[in-house]
Amino acid sequence: MDGAALEGRRVTVMGLGRFGGGASVTRWLAKRGATVLLTDIESEEKLAASVAQIADLMKSGAVELRLGGHNVSDFTTCDLVVANPAVPKPWENRFLRAAWAAGIAVTTEIGLTVEQLPDRERVIGVTGSAGKSTTSAMIHHILKECGFKAVFGGNIGGSLLGSAEPIGRDTHVVLELSSAMLCWLGGLAKVSPRELAGASGGSGWSPHIAVVTNLSPNHLDWHGDLEHYRRSKQEILRSQGAGDIAVLPPGSETGEWKSGAGVKRMASRGEVGGLAIPGKHNRQNAMVAVEAALAAEPRLTRDAAEKAVRTYNGLPHRLQLAATIECAGGTIRCFNDSKSTTPEACLLAVAAFDEAGEAGAGHVHLIAGGYDKGSDLSVIGALRAKIAGLYTIGKTGGAIARAASGKAKECDTVERAVAEAVKASRAGDVILLSPACASWDQFENYEKRGELFVREVRSLGGVR
Repeated sequence: MDGAALEGRRVTVMGLGRFGGGASVTRWLAKRGATVLLTDIESEEKLAASVAQIADLMKSGAVELRLGGHNVSDFTTCDLVVANPAVPKPWENRFLRAAWAAGIAVTTEIGLTVEQLPDRERVIGVTGSAGKSTTSAMIHHILKECGFKAVFGGNIGGSLLGSAEPIGRDTHVVLELSSAMLCWLGGLAKVSPRELAGASGGSGWSPHIAVVTNLSPNHLDWHGDLEHYRRSKQEILRSQGAGDIAVLPPGSETGEWKSGAGVKRMASRGEVGGLAIPGKHNRQNAMVAVEAALAAEPRLTRDAAEKAVRTYNGLPHRLQLAATIECAGGTIRCFNDSKSTTPEACLLAVAAFDEAGEAGAGHVHLIAGGYDKGSDLSVIGALRAKIAGLYTIGKTGGAIARAASGKAKECDTVERAVAEAVKASRAGDVILLSPACASWDQFENYEKRGELFVREVRSLGGVR
């Protein structure tokens, strides 16, 4: 919908969210003269932080709140519904079904975003079951680092509606697109898995450059089955035409990723070495990002793109290079992997440093522990035999230390764990926060835990 056509329209926004996911689109709608009803099933108490983000709009009367549940009438007496794409199985949702039955237009924040973009030829869309966030961020980093205008939005980059950074026809737009977003963009939100075989979807939308990292079973609770998930992912290619570009996983030349006539298909191969962040998967992501950036910007050289991606420090809280501490004979690198809330994630993080060309597990000082979710943490304690040091925090700290046969240092807090790890580290070592546990025993969320770790390592002499 054209932003100018919103003046005087009544819009129901479905979902504010605890992190204010609906706040950006609500503010954008209100700025264009729409009267907005924002409704969420959670209580005002649980959504207090998000409500505070739109307090001025409520005070002015531009926005009305309906919290603690939805009313069907709010979805059938408005001019437009903006649904939260996180709502699972939208084809079954009784409120959305009521809107469709009443002939009300239903869209999403990402749907409104792509309608407002000035030039589709500048859009790079990225999807995949794993690696899409990092790959999207790497593409954005390469373009910015090499002096080109670029913005990053979508699934993790945040809303681009009302972006503080102007999006002109010379601006590259990098969009991370989840399967749910693509389902809505492709017109499949009304289509159940049972009806999928005969469905063609809507008119659809695809970016000029479509990037696919991989495909494996995921989000089946949202989609209902694997085929619906797969079909939604494929929507990133369905509306591409002559002159568009698809950057696809190796081996996909004759595989399931089908595209239209005249679309240039590229299969990403190989790795980019010498990255600031560890792991074979990141070296592969970097190559995909380089290929996408080169496809998007003809003035960019491969050497410049690879040099730029090597300076990428990672997404916050996901094996992010948080600081480098100078010490006798060299440096100590500090990595924030606070999003690691399972033992499996922690094991993968440690393994990333045990690959060829990395420091080796024997140089890793691991900080682990936190809220007790009932996971088997014995595998974390067992790591002590192969790593340089293990420093435990939080409620599960004692259990992890016992599993390490008493060879771990029980620190309780992140601050003490960092101090002990720095004291024990030598040149070439790595200090890694990868807790293997949730954060709720000591922190509001994993982000707060990671932010504290970053502050501590920098306060002890670390630089970005």
